Amino acid sequence: MEYRQLGETDLRISVLGFGASPLGDVFRKTDPADRTAAVHLAVDSGINFFDVSPYYGLTLAETRLGEALQGRREKVVLATKCGRYGGSEFDFSAKTITAGVEDSLKRLRTDYVDVLQAHDVEFGHVQQIVEETIPAMRKLQEQGKARYIGITGYSLKNLMEIAGKVKLDSILSYCRYNLLITDLDQALAPFAKKHGVGLINASPLHMGIISERGAPEWHPAPQEVRDAGQQIVALCKTRGVDASEVALRFCLDYAGAASTLVGLSSTEHVQRNLKAMELHIDAELLREIAEIVAPVKDFVWPSGLAENYG
Repeated sequence: MEYRQLGETDLRISVLGFGASPLGDVFRKTDPADRTAAVHLAVDSGINFFDVSPYYGLTLAETRLGEALQGRREKVVLATKCGRYGGSEFDFSAKTITAGVEDSLKRLRTDYVDVLQAHDVEFGHVQQIVEETIPAMRKLQEQGKARYIGITGYSLKNLMEIAGKVKLDSILSYCRYNLLITDLDQALAPFAKKHGVGLINASPLHMGIISERGAPEWHPAPQEVRDAGQQIVALCKTRGVDASEVALRFCLDYAGAASTLVGLSSTEHVQRNLKAMELHIDAELLREIAEIVAPVKDFVWPSGLAENYG
């Protein structure tokens, strides 16, 4: 396993991160024994970065991850989030942030998290995030309940605006660096490096688009982007490789991010993603994929409050 420093923190995290949202049955029902075994296998295989949120499965993912990490907590870098508690439930007030983190710690069966992140900040107002949310999180840090503080979201413009106004330790963005889009490298990565902020990448499969199953019905991308994903899958199949593994390897090779998070919930998922770490992507295959993607490259959909798009 390869590890990278998260910004200017003292955290060295695995380039392959364990995205724990599937533990909350957000995609499909999970097997109790297998999901626990998946967490154990991940830790034993060197995956030390685990990311979760009270939003995932409406607290279920945190509860299950906390149970599975019993006896292994000190071996991992544990990150959770605050501010988002349902599909359309956002509350970035200091009062809710403080109470919510206390509840998260109980579910995770720990006294502290390594990284506490304000979740999907484009759904909040910049002024409140900067003047109320982050100060409340820093207070929790002072109390020893979080070692470092960060934000997560989709809008690069919004993430950089917030990080330009208040000191942060990490930024997590999703669907902004993978085979279909690389604008994170053009905008956020240079910004993060300049400000000493650790960068975390998520959704290497573009929320399921680059997979055999394809995008879920609720996916916000247009049909042209979905079609490009399936063309990548078909091309990889003719080359005798799995498109999902190629997509993950592409992201793991990106040095601009300390870690790439992948949603995991079974030992099969963990094994498959560990296998991707051994893959070498043929340059010609990447060129052909780039040709497929060219007409829809870097397509971005609106997310959050209109004032935060970008």
